[in-house]
Amino acid sequence: MVQVPGGVVDLRDDRRGTSWRAEIAPFLLGRYPVTANLHRAVSGVDLGPSPSGSSPVTNVSWLDAIDVCNRISDRSGLNQAYSRDAQSGEVTCDWSSNGYRLPTEAEWQYACKAGTSGYRYGEIGDIAWYADNSGGRVHDVGGKAPNAWGLHDMLGNVWEWCWDLYDEEIYGSYRIFRGGGWAESMRGCGASVRRRSHPSFRIDDLGFRLARTVS
Repeated sequence: MVQVPGGVVDLRDDRRGTSWRAEIAPFLLGRYPVTANLHRAVSGVDLGPSPSGSSPVTNVSWLDAIDVCNRISDRSGLNQAYSRDAQSGEVTCDWSSNGYRLPTEAEWQYACKAGTSGYRYGEIGDIAWYADNSGGRVHDVGGKAPNAWGLHDMLGNVWEWCWDLYDEEIYGSYRIFRGGGWAESMRGCGASVRRRSHPSFRIDDLGFRLARTVS
């Protein structure tokens, strides 16, 4: 895990033409996306073939990611961050918990930019696996240069689930994912790009990264 310092980040939603600023408290974020090996060890579930166990886990839903966060917290002797209502299925987060969780999208974007001000934190070929250089597949984590805070694969390789609802009034339970993946065009791999889908959605270029609250 990488210690991410506190600060502020400016976000925007081009569809609605809105923008807002979020304050970020210091937090911990995984240096890499969760790998297939880690996911398999914790969940006991093999979600499908991947080039190696060191590649990011894919075909993982938001609900799967929530469950794995809690399982890793249990194995680490930490308090679970998430609880799920048995009847409604609603997931709530205890932000004071020391356990593993998904980053918020504000945390994700802030960590991705790592103090930079551009669309990307480096030249795309140096930092990301995307449609023009991936060979049509996911790659092992850490194969491209990190950002200034030591975080790898924040852009490209796999999209990453975040905690947040996208637009509850219009899209209901849809959750946000960020960062672009191995099948994405150059334009789609940027720090401010936002996508969304149902929390049960799974696809072969979508994974997640662990975060933790620090006191």
